[in-house]
Amino acid sequence: MSYPPPLRVPSGPRRRALLVSAAGAALLAGCTGGRESEESAAGSQSVTRKARALAARESAGMVGRYDAVIATHPQVAERLGPLRAEVVRHTEAFGGTSAKGSTGTASPSASGAVSPTPATEKDALAELAAAERALSDRRMAALLDVPGELARLLASVAAAGAAHAYLLTEDAG
Repeated sequence: MSYPPPLRVPSGPRRRALLVSAAGAALLAGCTGGRESEESAAGSQSVTRKARALAARESAGMVGRYDAVIATHPQVAERLGPLRAEVVRHTEAFGGTSAKGSTGTASPSASGAVSPTPATEKDALAELAAAERALSDRRMAALLDVPGELARLLASVAAAGAAHAYLLTEDAG
């Protein structure tokens, strides 16, 4: 005996659409600064300040990496532009500054020096993806050492970095 077909097709958003919109909302909410509750505890002010400064420097260094790849491989500027703009916003969310309009000059990385960009576009994108992944991993590891709001911001930016790494390697193959 066979079962009759369902009477109606479920209406409304699919599960995948809900997950994507929830992830997007979390990322947007995470990039809002929010220093009030962090700085209420006197002991965590120093830790928070240092962690924010480090995260801002690392994000500024990532902007420098994007700039170096765009300068060496201008044909990827359109593809990398939105990702670079997000990294600039991450830098600003942590209290740092970045040159918003400059995409042709390489700025120093967090370690103080810009590494040479690989000669092939594929290698340059792979290296950029690896840098995004490594930074995302470092931020996830730092979550345990920082207070609430900063931890949420770090988690959101780490998730965005992991997404950037995926997008940079999506067409590789």
